[in-house]
Amino acid sequence: MTKFNRDVMFSSKTEEWETPQDVFDYCNKYDGPLILDVCATPENTKCIRYFTKEQDGLKQDWGGNWCWMNPPYGTEIKKWVKKAWLSSCKPYTKVVCLLPARTDTKWFHEYCTKGEIWFIEGRLKFGGSRNSAPFPSMIVIFRNRQQKS
Repeated sequence: MTKFNRDVMFSSKTEEWETPQDVFDYCNKYDGPLILDVCATPENTKCIRYFTKEQDGLKQDWGGNWCWMNPPYGTEIKKWVKKAWLSSCKPYTKVVCLLPARTDTKWFHEYCTKGEIWFIEGRLKFGGSRNSAPFPSMIVIFRNRQQKS
């Protein structure tokens, strides 16, 4: 049995947080089907198509897809949120994002407020960990407003 590493969960030693399956299932059922996971690994992808770290989803075209995004939560998060919003401006494109609810950040006000925001009650448990995350979370949905969902 793997010992839970509390130091990693409560620090910035990792930027990658595996999406809780029930959160994805709810978003996929409510507003899906989501077909492209824009930042995943073969082990944790939630969609039939996905971009890995090596493929660098920030350099890929997300246009024309209904995307799932649970980005790295470090200093690069602003780039991911900006890419999600810009991609959603393309026809037939929607990006559903699982993000930390950091309403005090510039990226939240610049981009998230342009989408539909669902604040998640309580704290999520990522990647099957025994403890909840040390931060609140939210779902932000960006979509081309001229298309039907």
